[in-house]
Amino acid sequence: MSELSAWHLSVKLEDRLILNDISAVFRTGQVTAVIGANGAGKSTFLSCLAGLRKPSKGKTLLDGEPVLTMQARERAKKIGFIQQSPEIAWAIDVTTLVGLGRTPHASTMGLSPEDKEAVFRAMTTAEVTDLANRDVTTLSGGERARVLLARALAGEPNWLLADEPFAGLDPRHQLDAADIFRKMASEHGQGVIVTLHDLSLAARMADRVVVLSKGQIIAEGAPEASLSRKVLKQAYHVETRFIAGEAGALVEVVGRSE
Repeated sequence: MSELSAWHLSVKLEDRLILNDISAVFRTGQVTAVIGANGAGKSTFLSCLAGLRKPSKGKTLLDGEPVLTMQARERAKKIGFIQQSPEIAWAIDVTTLVGLGRTPHASTMGLSPEDKEAVFRAMTTAEVTDLANRDVTTLSGGERARVLLARALAGEPNWLLADEPFAGLDPRHQLDAADIFRKMASEHGQGVIVTLHDLSLAARMADRVVVLSKGQIIAEGAPEASLSRKVLKQAYHVETRFIAGEAGALVEVVGRSE
């Protein structure tokens, strides 16, 4: 089992404290959803965990090793990262873009047969094989989201960190992506951490939910506890109710809180 941990992380930009002394431990075999209102610090937290941002204070460790001191190639083999709404400016085909996910594993001679098999598996899983020859600059937002998921899957990392991976996806593909994340954790033993706004998706797919508010963790644990009426009222200033049904849990927003 692999462990990704954050210890006393603080991030300050100019005079604003984005993260304020956050500590958390994540383990493989679980899907963790990180939720919170706009500006709560979700994306900043995820980028610190991925080693893409240096905190003002604190540290992030992967199996006891500081993430920031790892060689970039080795870190990329272990931690896959899906950025929120990235710009794709290159006029390349989808297969080539997904193949970039194998860069940490590839030799100077290019992709090996094993690398190409991994690319094909990733494209099949993300259901983008029909887009293989499309210019990525012509893709819709939802198509691009699935292609970027395939690129991350192609790297076969122990950890997948995804910042708003459901943005732009239609309901069916949201459920498909959620199922992919669940299988990564439950069947392949990988660790998955996603930020998202859809509370019902968090309830449906996550083993654990971390709730941020104003740069601090105000709740963490099983969805039933972290998505409680009290917690969500503090995080979002709304009234909610948690409904458990045969199709999965549903968090319904019933109005603003006073």
